[in-house]
Amino acid sequence: MSKSKTMYWKLSGYFFFFFFTWSASFSLFSIWLGQEINLNGAATGIIFSVNAIFALIMQPLYGYISDKIGLKKNILLFISLLLVFVGPFFIYIYGPLLKFNILAGAIVGGLYLGVTFLSGVGAIETYIEKISRKYKFEYGKSRMWGSLGWAAATFFAGQIFNINPNLNFWIASISAIILVAIILSVHVEMTDFEIVRADSVSIKDIGNLFLLKDFWFLMMYVIGVACIYGVYDQQFPIYYSSVFSSEALGNQVFGYLNSFQVFMEAGMMFLAPFIVKKIGVKNGLLLAGFLMAFRIIGSGMVMGPVGISSMKLIHALELPIMLIAMFKYLAAHFDTRLSSILYLVGFQFATQVGTTILSPIAGMLYDDYGFRNTYIIMGAVVLLFTILSIFTLLTEKKQTSRGIQLETANQPTIGGLPNANNK
Repeated sequence: MSKSKTMYWKLSGYFFFFFFTWSASFSLFSIWLGQEINLNGAATGIIFSVNAIFALIMQPLYGYISDKIGLKKNILLFISLLLVFVGPFFIYIYGPLLKFNILAGAIVGGLYLGVTFLSGVGAIETYIEKISRKYKFEYGKSRMWGSLGWAAATFFAGQIFNINPNLNFWIASISAIILVAIILSVHVEMTDFEIVRADSVSIKDIGNLFLLKDFWFLMMYVIGVACIYGVYDQQFPIYYSSVFSSEALGNQVFGYLNSFQVFMEAGMMFLAPFIVKKIGVKNGLLLAGFLMAFRIIGSGMVMGPVGISSMKLIHALELPIMLIAMFKYLAAHFDTRLSSILYLVGFQFATQVGTTILSPIAGMLYDDYGFRNTYIIMGAVVLLFTILSIFTLLTEKKQTSRGIQLETANQPTIGGLPNANNK
């Protein structure tokens, strides 16, 4: 088996078991807090807020460290070792501490979950994306296995929870042991050029990103498009259950719909690289934006369970295209030495901050105008920002000379000579 195929299968396996571990321990997190820890809505809200804060803190840190160490697997090994203890942590530390003191439990849990799952996922995604470029395999095909891992664990998590919630946490720890074995078996060959290139990353380089107008044009897309889909998803289950004859039936069907959507996402993760390659990176982002606008506006216009379910499933089409196109856009138009910080700060961090700001506004709109009218407003915003992005996002043709100039200007030198572009 070639080195490329070996890397593909090992890192695809890593994706599978990381998301399996995450889903087994976290997919029923809110239910665990309510039914096992007996927390009310306000206390649960505090925990989610603290988790978000730690995620925001860790994302820039992970981004900088990831770019600074280049292709070394240290962060993935660190996260994997921490996840081995996810079962004992939830059962013997996190749960009892939440029962004893909400704030103390939220802080300890936020630190652990922020380092492992909530920010760790971005560090893992950017690392494997770098490896995919080095060893010439499609990142989307590898990321597909992550979606399958999440779906596999979610399928059994509810049944296992009804038997004993702790079993899910132990299963997660066993899965994490496999993670450690996989990452220990991964051996990445780093050239002198790659080592010097990673070492050359500095805080000044990161600061220079914020001076680029093209970076802020991308942020406009992220805030106006990517953030909205996160806000839309937050309270969508409440509206979804309301279109059924009973909330219980709506909740049950929503669970089935979510599982089906995840499997659809996995299939689209396989197809998305072909689609983005065919239509272009910029057009991939625009297509995701237009699909999102159609889905959100449609959610406010259709009637009944079948119509709203159809709108929800469009999410499985747009998200993989957006994710693959975003990675390729960052690699094509910005200094690839900073690919981790670009994704973790330029996409994930900005998305979470934007979602935090927009969520209360959406909540007020729900109260004042109802879900359907609010969805039409939200979808119109996405449509507007997507149309603006037609004129602000860079095209591949414009990038060719500019991207080489930007990359070359930031390259380290070996032996006094500038290195060739190594995208």
